[in-house]
Amino acid sequence: MLKLLDTLHRWTGGLLGLVLALLGLSGTILLYDYLWIGFPGTGDALRGDLATVTATTEKLMALPGAQGIIYADDRFGLHQLRFGKEAGAYASQSGDIVTRWASQWERPELWIFDFHHHLFAGDSGEWVIGIAGLAGLFFVVSGVILWWRTRKTFQFRLWPKRMSRPAIVMHHRDLGVIVAPLLLISVVTGTMMIFRPFALGVVAPFGPVAETAKALDPPKYKGGPLAAKVDYSAMLTEARRRFPDAEFRILSLPRKPGDPISLRMKQPAEWLPNGRTTLAFDAATGELLAARDALALPPGAQAFNMAFPIHASKVGGWTWRILLTISGLAMTMLGSLAVWSFWFKRPKPVKRAAKKAALAST
Repeated sequence: MLKLLDTLHRWTGGLLGLVLALLGLSGTILLYDYLWIGFPGTGDALRGDLATVTATTEKLMALPGAQGIIYADDRFGLHQLRFGKEAGAYASQSGDIVTRWASQWERPELWIFDFHHHLFAGDSGEWVIGIAGLAGLFFVVSGVILWWRTRKTFQFRLWPKRMSRPAIVMHHRDLGVIVAPLLLISVVTGTMMIFRPFALGVVAPFGPVAETAKALDPPKYKGGPLAAKVDYSAMLTEARRRFPDAEFRILSLPRKPGDPISLRMKQPAEWLPNGRTTLAFDAATGELLAARDALALPPGAQAFNMAFPIHASKVGGWTWRILLTISGLAMTMLGSLAVWSFWFKRPKPVKRAAKKAALAST
């Protein structure tokens, strides 16, 4: 049984190790993206008062082609304006454009994010990442089981003693068991965001699965066509009245006729950086169609909403960010060295080696 488990562990690692390594590296870089986006205003204090947000929203959304805003927060002092599929801009909290781009390839934080979430392949890439995540879960569990039989030879090393296959395998095994708890958290929370059935299984202890699934499905509302002049002031005022302590996080115009204008807010008790408190406004009249309080969602849905903040270190401060950095770098090392040792440092087949020896002696 252990021999079969070992074979499965090695082969899946050889096939998917590089994907996990690249996900670990890109995820680690994204933990610090707000530190290396070096434009003026990135460190500005958040100005979340209604008057400032309203004036800035009206100014930015009046720009030709503007489709929505991701508002500044405590960690990143610039608004991100969306113009289309890939075009966008950063703007100060006064509404002044700092920089613009026509494609995500002009902004490293955007294409690294796209790679980490989609492998540059949209939904197909998500499937690959999801499968790699499930494989990562298998690696952690099977790795701990396989380590147990060799636990007496345990040695802690940050790097293999030498770049031979036995040394790499020993390092892989011992380092893997040390970081196993962090890797488990990373792969579980990451896979939860891709495979909904897996996520529902993880949060099942918090409440009925059917209730959680219904709460996670976004409600659909119908309204009129987008007005020529949208009254953002009235919308933001109503949102602040409904949720006086919440921050404005994302404003989105309708993607197709009949869809509402969406506004996401974050209440203080929410972990998700962009919140799940949402309001839907009729695009034609500005009338409030519905409001959803994220803190009133079923416990299972609230547990699901904690997956991304945990995965991306949006909670826990520098302590948790450093631990996730260790997890990401360990995944990068374990995955890349697993591929190296499997494909390039494989032992020669016994029969072939014996045949060469016999030929050499004749």
